[in-house]
Amino acid sequence: MSEKAAVVTVQGLRKYYRNIKAVDGIDFEIREGEIFGIVGPNGAGKTTTVECIEGLRVPDAGKISVLNLDPQKDKNQLKRQIGIQLQEGRLPDRLKVREAIDLFDSFYGIPSNHKKILDELGLSEKADSYYENLSGGQKQRLVVALSLLGNPKIVFFDELSTGLDPQARRSIWDTVRSIRNSGKTVVLVTHFMDEAEFLCDRVAVIDYGKLLALDSPSNLIKSVFKSAMKISFTSEQEFDFAQMMNGKLGQVQRDGNTITVYCTSDASIVDIVSFLMNSGIIFDHISVDKLSLEDVFLSLTGRKVRD
Repeated sequence: MSEKAAVVTVQGLRKYYRNIKAVDGIDFEIREGEIFGIVGPNGAGKTTTVECIEGLRVPDAGKISVLNLDPQKDKNQLKRQIGIQLQEGRLPDRLKVREAIDLFDSFYGIPSNHKKILDELGLSEKADSYYENLSGGQKQRLVVALSLLGNPKIVFFDELSTGLDPQARRSIWDTVRSIRNSGKTVVLVTHFMDEAEFLCDRVAVIDYGKLLALDSPSNLIKSVFKSAMKISFTSEQEFDFAQMMNGKLGQVQRDGNTITVYCTSDASIVDIVSFLMNSGIIFDHISVDKLSLEDVFLSLTGRKVRD
């Protein structure tokens, strides 16, 4: 099956804030009809990258094409073809759902099927409710509804599920997939690795303004670890487990008292436990987990929390 055409092309994108390189020479393409994820630590350059693509920020260098339009030169044409949910977006507390829909509808100058959108997002019964009286999940679904009013070809979501409870997050995830299934392209900026792994066809990992990796979640996991699972345990004893095992079980990492071994076989758990017991090593809290996109993220960007 051939790849679909690129609807977004980014070449050599750079954006500086005084001496800070927020985006430092990024290249990638976003394909028609995919959910494309952009992940990275705080301050990695994710939102700046997306805002340059949307035409909300002026790049210092590089070329961007969105639906064959230049986000700066063709701003008026582009805004009619994309939908945007901003990271810090908020509506007035005393604005009703119906009023918000009518207001945003007026921006496009074309009739929208807002009744169908509200029905699909479960907001029809809240049409006369004030924004301040909506739950967190309802507020996010309203933001999604507003971004869809112009029938955009590409929709941008920036930290869409932040602050939501697990049930509301899953509901939003279902909504994002339904948007993609309707034929639209979705660009998802998120710091939730489980969200990116569950939703995205491809994921770009960005840190310090640079693109570190780009592929499907499953291919990223294979390329970084070449393993199927990880086995972790704790021990207060000091020892070089990788050397002791003579490299038989793959990559080994130690973080304080926690040792993690990246393995390729289910039998490895038996090998590890037997070796520890035969070596007289005292250990605890052993666990076996499937490798995830979060492991890739931590491996590529480091474990230190940044503000």
